[in-house]
Amino acid sequence: MTTLSSRPAPRTAAGRRALLFVLAGNMLIDALEVSVVLVALPAMERDLGLSELGGQWVMSGFAAGFAALLLLGPRLVARWGRRNVYLAALPVFIAASVAGGLTDQAAVLVATRVVKGMCAALTAPTGLAIISTAFRPGAEQRRAVSVYSLFGATGFTAGLLCSGALTELSWRWNPVFPAPVALVLLAAGFRLIPRDAAPAPAAPLGATLASLLRNGPFRRSAVCAATLNGTYLGLLMLLVHRLHDQWGWSSWRTALAFLPACLPLALALPFAGRMVGRFGTERLIRAGSCAAALGCVTALLTGTPETYATGVLPALLLVEAGFVLSFAALNLQATAGIPAERRAFAVPVYQTAVQLGAVLALPATAAAASFGAGPEGALAFLTAVSATGVLVACTRGADAAP
Repeated sequence: MTTLSSRPAPRTAAGRRALLFVLAGNMLIDALEVSVVLVALPAMERDLGLSELGGQWVMSGFAAGFAALLLLGPRLVARWGRRNVYLAALPVFIAASVAGGLTDQAAVLVATRVVKGMCAALTAPTGLAIISTAFRPGAEQRRAVSVYSLFGATGFTAGLLCSGALTELSWRWNPVFPAPVALVLLAAGFRLIPRDAAPAPAAPLGATLASLLRNGPFRRSAVCAATLNGTYLGLLMLLVHRLHDQWGWSSWRTALAFLPACLPLALALPFAGRMVGRFGTERLIRAGSCAAALGCVTALLTGTPETYATGVLPALLLVEAGFVLSFAALNLQATAGIPAERRAFAVPVYQTAVQLGAVLALPATAAAASFGAGPEGALAFLTAVSATGVLVACTRGADAAP
């Protein structure tokens, strides 16, 4: 894979901080892309004539586009370099954001979401991959990953609040909202993203992927992150329709109701590095998986909730506890023990696994809720998915080195 040599990462603390904030900005727009359409789903479905099953593609389309570049993304980066691919993908992302806000066709809106996911698959892994090589292993790298993760949590929270406010005006503002953020990242990236050396031939794809899958900590991180992301988004999607369709809540009120499902992570992530240093990644991932599963079980056993405080809030807090405990730990464990020359491939594979959790869980959840099983059947499915995450997190096989 390519190496960073003709323009190395900044050596000064101020230079590395500036680079970190630009790279972490990719997590920001990724999180914005998910949350900024979440609360707007009922309005989009109503205006575009979509069912709940059709509307979920507005969310999962982004994840599907991201997952689609599992094989192609690392090859493009190997051929053209991290910097060039990053700077080429952001303008396409901006154009797709604007097109999504202007269209009257559901298929076009979903297509723009897929395109934006494909762009994110080229930019987001750059952040974690460069962080894993530009910052020294140990406390410095843990702090950098904490900042990187914090941008994602902050982006999700900000996108959720903006989604509630913008939908009150028109849902068409929601797809456009991430574009100005991407424009800022594009301008900063021209100055701060290190230049690559001459492109190197990509390693054999099959052999490299097989070596990653033989790495126990990497494999468990990928599966646990996928189940956590899938159950989380599936639960929020179910609750959006319940609060809006059954309880008649406005978009803004729904956004405020979801704050317990995202704000605690943003507040806790500055301390995530210390948590990992004290408890280790394995124990935090196990605890996080158990908390998320307990949240799904709570929602399932509650049945049709009568009040927000007793029927919705407990499940939101438990699933969010799963993120508080394990989000940064999963990011760190995914790259720990991976040789530096393979991280440029390992990071996209890991992040694709995260998105595949949504690609698989969201359609299945919407289908279960729409065709006979109802919300209880959808919650039973999400409980099974989260239980799979617990099983994987608590099972340690023979960890072969990649």
